[in-house]
Amino acid sequence: MSLTIWGRHTSSNVQKLLWGCAEMGVAYSRPDMAGKFGFTEDYLSMNPNRVVPTIDDDGFILWESNACLRYLAEKHGRGTLWPEDPHVRADADRWMDWQTTTFWAALRPVFHQLIRTPPDQQNREMIDQGIKAAGEASAILDDALADRRFVAGDQLTMGDIPIGGVVYRWYEMDIARPERPHLRAWYERLQERPGYAEHVVIPLQ
Repeated sequence: MSLTIWGRHTSSNVQKLLWGCAEMGVAYSRPDMAGKFGFTEDYLSMNPNRVVPTIDDDGFILWESNACLRYLAEKHGRGTLWPEDPHVRADADRWMDWQTTTFWAALRPVFHQLIRTPPDQQNREMIDQGIKAAGEASAILDDALADRRFVAGDQLTMGDIPIGGVVYRWYEMDIARPERPHLRAWYERLQERPGYAEHVVIPLQ
C-alpha cells in the first residue's frame, strides 16, 4: 500500500494533506507539481484542472483538496481527525466548506496580489476589499471559538486543517486585522502542533 500526494509543498491546498498526514502518522511520497514545476501530461491525465493536490492511494486517484482530506481522515483518522459522532463530524465538515466559500474566498485575492503579483501591478482596490471582507469573516470564526478549543469541539479535527492554513496567511501578511482573541488563541494552539509547524508555518510563496 502506498500514498502519493502530488503538489508543491508551498501550496496551501497541498499543506492540508501534509499536515493531516502528519497528525495521523501516514507515510507518503510527494512529487513536486504546479507553480515553477509546471504540469506533466501524466499529471494532467489524472487531474485536468491544472491545480494541486492530487492523490494516488494505491491506484485510487482523487483530486480536490478537501475531498482528499476527508478521504484520508476517514481512512486513517477515525475517532480523531474524522469524528465518529455524526454531529461533530458534520460540524467539522461545515467548517471545511466555510474555509473555501467564505474566508479563503475573501483572502485569496489579497494573497495573490501581495505575494504573487509585482508591486507595480497590484490592484489596491481589490486588496482593500479583500482585507475588509476577510476581517469581517474572521468574526464568525472568533465567535465560534469562544467556548471551544477547536472548530468542532475540544479536539482537533479535519475541520481545523483547511482554516489553519488560511489563518496562517492572514496573520503572516502585512495587512490590517481586527483583534480576534479567540481566533488568536486557537491559532497559537495550532502553532504548538509539530505537523502545523513543519508543513504550514513556512515562508509564503
